[in-house]
Amino acid sequence: FSLVPKIVNGGIAGIIGVSCVFPLDLVKTRLQNQQIGPNGEKMYKNMFDCFRKTYRAEGYFGMYRGSAVNILLITPEKAIKLTANDYFRHKFTTSDGRLPISSQMFAGGLAGAFQIVVTTPMELLKIQMQDAGRVAAQAKLAGKVVEKSSATKIAQKLLREKGIIGLYKGIGATGLRDVTFSIVYFPMFAMLNELGPRRKDNSGEAVFWWSFLSGLASGSFAALFVNPLDVIKTRLQALKKADGEKEFKGIVDCITI
Repeated sequence: FSLVPKIVNGGIAGIIGVSCVFPLDLVKTRLQNQQIGPNGEKMYKNMFDCFRKTYRAEGYFGMYRGSAVNILLITPEKAIKLTANDYFRHKFTTSDGRLPISSQMFAGGLAGAFQIVVTTPMELLKIQMQDAGRVAAQAKLAGKVVEKSSATKIAQKLLREKGIIGLYKGIGATGLRDVTFSIVYFPMFAMLNELGPRRKDNSGEAVFWWSFLSGLASGSFAALFVNPLDVIKTRLQALKKADGEKEFKGIVDCITI
């Protein structure tokens, strides 16, 4: 079991992934955080409406608001997640080379649990930056002005007022989402990847395009499966709300209100 290459691969994969899909992630955050008004009004009608309004108001670089903190912390997050999954799969493999589905799910769940050490503060800071444009736009409609901030200022304020625990707001919901996601994703990817054509270099590994499609299918299914948990996490971690939007005390409160 070689550790360093797995850490490097995880970091590179994380940076490439963030760079490619960050605008989609920003739209997701804004859609998840918006609440329906008393008369049924919403700022964004759907994903495309959110894209259009965000680009019109904030430009191309506005679509990457909050990406710096994500790119900075995505390397340790993905390195921990991917390395932990591979490590536990290695440890749980029986002497005859078998890895039961239950062991695959357990390895994935442990990987998800390990990553939240980095994921929680990263997501907390990222969400504040991603949702800032929506909150500012809502405030502008009400004739108010929201002071601009940065991930550094938000982190410093949380550390000053609440200590390190302030950066771990919503850790329960983050763990619930990430552990569940990893339990679904990693075994599904491994099974799909095993079904594809092999490389001709005698490595026994699947060809690239099949691994890519396996990851796409597994990631899509796992993301869809945990989306309700992701909405809860996002709303709990939003520190600033637009006027009239509800605050949530915890996971159960967020589900029921």
